[in-house]
Formats: sequence, C-alpha cells, structure tokens
Amino acid sequence: MPGALEGLKVVDLSRVLGGPYCAQMLADHGAEVIKVEPPQGDETRLWGPPFDHEGISAYFAGINRNKRTAALDLSRKEGREVLLKLLETADVLIENFKTGTMEKWGMGYADTLAGKFPRLVHARVSGFGADGPLGGFPGYDAMIQASAGLVSVNGSPDGGPVRIGVPVVDLSTGMNACIGILMALYERNRSGKGQFVDATLYDSAVALHQPHAPNYFMGGMKPKLYGNSHGNLAPYANFPTKGRNIVIGAGNDGQFRKLCQMLGKPELADDPRFKTNKDRVAHREELEAELRALTKGRNGEAFATELMQNGVPSGAVMEVPDVMEHPHTKHRGMVWEKDGWRNVGNPVKLSRTPASPRSKPRTFGADTRKVLAEVGYAAAEIDGLLAAGVAFTEIRK
Repeated sequence: MPGALEGLKVVDLSRVLGGPYCAQMLADHGAEVIKVEPPQGDETRLWGPPFDHEGISAYFAGINRNKRTAALDLSRKEGREVLLKLLETADVLIENFKTGTMEKWGMGYADTLAGKFPRLVHARVSGFGADGPLGGFPGYDAMIQASAGLVSVNGSPDGGPVRIGVPVVDLSTGMNACIGILMALYERNRSGKGQFVDATLYDSAVALHQPHAPNYFMGGMKPKLYGNSHGNLAPYANFPTKGRNIVIGAGNDGQFRKLCQMLGKPELADDPRFKTNKDRVAHREELEAELRALTKGRNGEAFATELMQNGVPSGAVMEVPDVMEHPHTKHRGMVWEKDGWRNVGNPVKLSRTPASPRSKPRTFGADTRKVLAEVGYAAAEIDGLLAAGVAFTEIRK
C-alpha cells in the first residue's frame, strides 16, 4: 500500500543517528529516500558487533531501512556536480555535516541552493547550530546530554548523575527535524517555496526539560536527583516485588486511594501525610517506605497488570528481549520483518496509509549505478565516475 509520503523525494547526506533516523521516518511512510554516503561509508556501519551475514551492523540497520544507497566524494567538485543533479528532482535535502561545510563547498542554502532549487526544503542536523557562543562545535548525544543538563537530572542521590541509557537527544533531534520538514512542506503548498530547517541536538535537549525548566522558571527550583522517583508527583517510583520490580504512578488522589485499597491498607489514603499530592511529595520517603513494605511480597508482573485493570498506572520493569517478544509489541506492529531482517517498527500509525517495511538496509553503494543512471548519466559516464574515485560501489579503505 502506498505510504502517506509517496511521491516525495529525499536526498539524505546524513550519517550516524539523528539525520538518518529522520530520513527513515520519512522513508517508512513512503518517501523515496536516497542515502548518499561518503567514500568511507557511514561510520555506524562499523559500530558493532553484531553484524549480519552481509557485514551490516545492527546499529546501522536500525536507522537505514527503506532507503536506497549511493556513494559520492562530495569533497570533490565532480561529486558535488552529481549531487546537484540529484537535487534537481528532490523535495528534501537532509545533512549533518560540520556547520559551514556546505557553504565552503559553494552549496549553502541561502547562497546557492535556495536560488537553484526554490522549492527545496533543506534540513540540517547539528550539535549547536552555526552561530552563538557554542556555534559550530561538534556534538554527540552523551556530550549534549551533559552540556544541556540532562545528565544532571538523571541518577540517584547515592550513585550520582548518569547518562540516559538510550540516545534520547539524537532521536528527539531526528524527530524534530522530521516535524520541521513536514511543516515546511505543508507551508510550501501555500507559498510554493522551500525553506531551511535548523535542528540542533542542544535545542532538542533543552526542550526535553519537562518539568525541570518550568519548576525553575516558576519557583527557582534547582532539580535534585530522585533516582526512580519524581520531584512533582508521589507515588511515582520503582518498587520491589518477589519477581520483577514494578513502577507505580498515582497521578491523582483517586488513583492513590485505589492503590492503597489494592495493597490491603486503605487507611494510608487518609493519613494526613499522604492525603494530597502536595502532602505525599513532602513526605515522599515515608510514603515510599510504606509502599515498599506492601509490594515486596507481590508477584511483580501479575500485580502490575491487576493495578492497571483497576485504573492505577503501573508497569513491570521488563528487559529489552522481553519487550521485543511481548504479544502487545507484536500486536502494535512494533516489530518489522523483511527478507530475514528484523527490527523495531514505526510508532506513527496512520489508518489509511500505514508505514511499512519495503526494503531492508542496503550494503554500501548498492544503488550507486542505478541512482546515477536515473538522473541522466550514461553507463560509460558512470564507469568514468567510479574509475575516477568520484562515485563508489565499495567502501574506500
């Protein structure tokens, strides 16, 4: 079935995570995405093990499905000339070069691309943007987690600050870039013009500070380390059982009262220390001690389900293999399979035009010849570009 973005052509020059994740989101929903890699390949091709039988790393495979792949040396004028041919029929360009690189190559959006391709949407993913006190600096997820304050709010009082265990900054930046691209394309329907989408890891990380930024702006509060607990809500924490730990969150007084009933101690809800959320937050340590004593003899998974059935938000602490094999994960279509490849599906569900796995991740340069032929290069010209080291079908060692 055609996806919602069928007919949209995207040239993806990005590497590593944020940009490729953005491009994959578009590709999953039907966009034609051509991933153009440098001669040495996207570095995540080497981020392993594990690797599949074709030598593709799991890391690369997780964010590069549904794309065709070609390879060009854009540091050379001839390579940039090929890129300009690709852009003649493209709607979107995604790149995450060091800021200033495209401008150095004579391919900056304002100076060149907007004039040559007025309908083009050019999205750049970068660490900090091109200007400002930190402008132009490189950025990886963990470094931005640190410099944008996310590490400082994650961890326990005993263990200290800890990096969040998934690349939340890279992924959120990819999502923000995708949202920005779709907004720009929607506006293009009115104006007929493309525009530049500036998505940075730093901005995305700062925007994730909910509720810490509002707490600071309104009350001057500096966040503390609460471990598995919450600074504004109680109970909202991880509790022991005789099986898996469970996370319980009572978002209102009614849910807290139901929790107390199900734990066999309804009088806790009438304790003056715990009657309202404000009271419970003020007496969090006493409350959590009471609840730990009541949950430790329960079966974690069964009790979490029972709580949810009775309207109390909860969840057993599952491990990744458990989640990927869970019946609900499969029911929601969150595991995709294609030609022996298996990975996480797309979370955006559309009723008439759903996302789908059309092709598994491709080997380096698999489509170079075909992509160049489609933009008008004759076979002899393609052979010449390959021989000259401008285009590639194999990684340059």
